[in-house]
Amino acid sequence: MKFHREGYSILLISFIASLIIGIASYFLLLKNLHCIVFCVIEAINLIFFILIVQFFRIPKRQKTYQDDEIVCPADGEIVVIEETLETEYFNDKRIQVSIFMSPLNVHANYYPVNGVVNYQKYHPGKFLVAWHPKSSTENERTTMVIKTDQGVEVLVRQIAGAVARRICYYNEVGSIAKQGEEFGFIKFGSRIDVFLPKNTELSIAIGDKVQSKLTILGKIKN
Repeated sequence: MKFHREGYSILLISFIASLIIGIASYFLLLKNLHCIVFCVIEAINLIFFILIVQFFRIPKRQKTYQDDEIVCPADGEIVVIEETLETEYFNDKRIQVSIFMSPLNVHANYYPVNGVVNYQKYHPGKFLVAWHPKSSTENERTTMVIKTDQGVEVLVRQIAGAVARRICYYNEVGSIAKQGEEFGFIKFGSRIDVFLPKNTELSIAIGDKVQSKLTILGKIKN
């Protein structure tokens, strides 16, 4: 397991802050025999640091894929599967699959299909809770469309949540998308929407816990 580059500075700052709090509480509390207060503060300090470390972890995962498979782009829980009107790019009905990422999930994002990025746009916006119905259209977000070699287009949308305040994406129009390779990161709780053709054969259900690079959302039908 390694740590994501987006977390290097935060991990360093968190470590220094945790160390300072630990030293200060030792001299101010433990030496003055406030043992219970010292233990509580140190427990909270340790838990907070562990959560930060866990958030930026990148576990090692490897899997081979078929060209027609749609790889899950993020860790989390499936909270939406529905046919909906996508108005930013397609202007027609698609199957929307939404994955909610809690602060405990890995937050790197990965390409679900092979192809070429033919649309990429960043939208500033609000910071509604990620499961809010309007978060997909009103929150800070990015929209990316990948065109596969078979000519099928898949839209992936990164959405900031109430806690997430920064969306990172590393692609642009013309970038080559490879299944399972990283394209972005969202800091501290968020959501990913994937818009698929209506004839997609899904293999997930609402409530499923999914893992990026390992879970297959479904198969594209030509």
